[in-house]
Amino acid sequence: MTSSRYTRPLAILAIVECLAFAIAVIAAWSILEAGRGGLGYPALALRVGLVCALIASTMFSLGLYSWRALTGLGELFVRVLVAFFLAYAFYAFLVYLVGELRLPARVLTLALLLALPLVFAIRLIFLRLTGLAQLKSRVLVLGTGKQAKRIQGLERNDRWSRFTVVAFIDIEKRKPLVDTERIRPMPDDLAAFAREHQINEIVLALEERRGQTPLAPLISARLSGVEITDYQYFCEMAEGRVDLDALRPSWFFDPHGFRSGRLDQMLKRAFDITLALALLVFTLPLLLVTALAIRLESPGPVFFRQERVGKGGKTFVLIKFRSMRSDAEAAEAPQWAQEKDPRVTRVGAFIRKTRIDEIPQVINVLLGDMSFVGPRPERPYFVDMLAEHIPFYRERHAVRPGITGWAQLNYPYGASIEDAKQKLRYDLFYIKHFRIVLDLGIALQTVRVVLWPEGAR
Repeated sequence: MTSSRYTRPLAILAIVECLAFAIAVIAAWSILEAGRGGLGYPALALRVGLVCALIASTMFSLGLYSWRALTGLGELFVRVLVAFFLAYAFYAFLVYLVGELRLPARVLTLALLLALPLVFAIRLIFLRLTGLAQLKSRVLVLGTGKQAKRIQGLERNDRWSRFTVVAFIDIEKRKPLVDTERIRPMPDDLAAFAREHQINEIVLALEERRGQTPLAPLISARLSGVEITDYQYFCEMAEGRVDLDALRPSWFFDPHGFRSGRLDQMLKRAFDITLALALLVFTLPLLLVTALAIRLESPGPVFFRQERVGKGGKTFVLIKFRSMRSDAEAAEAPQWAQEKDPRVTRVGAFIRKTRIDEIPQVINVLLGDMSFVGPRPERPYFVDMLAEHIPFYRERHAVRPGITGWAQLNYPYGASIEDAKQKLRYDLFYIKHFRIVLDLGIALQTVRVVLWPEGAR
């Protein structure tokens, strides 16, 4: 229930919009082609399904099925237009390869024009409905300290929160840090209180569990059908990241995650190889032009090779396009790239901004040093330094590092210990909740990071 409160409304939105796309294509066909014959219903249905799949995929890749993309109408308009354009381009490419899938250009153009107002009407209705408190989960929080205060902060993220805190139960002997008007004493019958107030979930947010957790009332409430959730897991689902300040070694034994088995790893490796080869083939002309531009602008090698830390703490040599002067770190200790770094060349600035410099890492993926999706690999010097300041930092090496990742989607480029700490929160979330479907979603949404760069240096 905790995770479905975030995914289910967006899944419903995607289904409704796919129906809208289908209606738009069928309407356009009826207006322009119905009297001319040619396509039967099975053939038309195949083309309609393809168009819907392409539009839905491009919209997903641009982050249009995430809560954060539902706030600004101006940016929403731009992203929908870009998604439609990309879908049109992909469809044209597929038709070029497989002519039997062709729809007349005028039909597809009219369909997209009809779909645009439909999408915005659906989005406005969706925003209105999901903002209603009646459609959010009703949560009871046990605790009034720091963890409870953080849950209160998450609740105030408007529709992102997807939950409403009915009350905070004060059973801790400390000064409350949450809204006093919602603080309640521990009820005599917790299960009855939950039924009376239509509580869907009880969250344990106690600063000190030992001797304070009311086991008997919680067991009674759980047996009556109320979900009982730990603070850490609740926040993970709400934010898509781990709270490092509350992280304990027992977190790594949480039954909610770390379930990837041999089959998952085989699928991930097959996914990596397929995607790496496809990216290498389709970007080959771009890679050749980039290599030539680097060679013409500044002396030195086209590729940049650097030691990085991989799975299990083993080092490997990472391959990228060179974006800095060849003497960038001559006689200097390793250092992070900075904004407007003087060591970056003009070509380097462009390929960093567009992430073209990252593409040669597909060689590392094919060699098995990296995965397509995973935590970004760091240099040994920085790993040793960060591990001294950040608890559980070395645990990110439990999986292969990646070209893209959950942290890269959700946090801009970082060049400090605090930035590394924030990115670790996302990396640990990814490691815990890995599924091949998550990898596919991250790979698709990397398109958004390329088109809307945030902090690339």
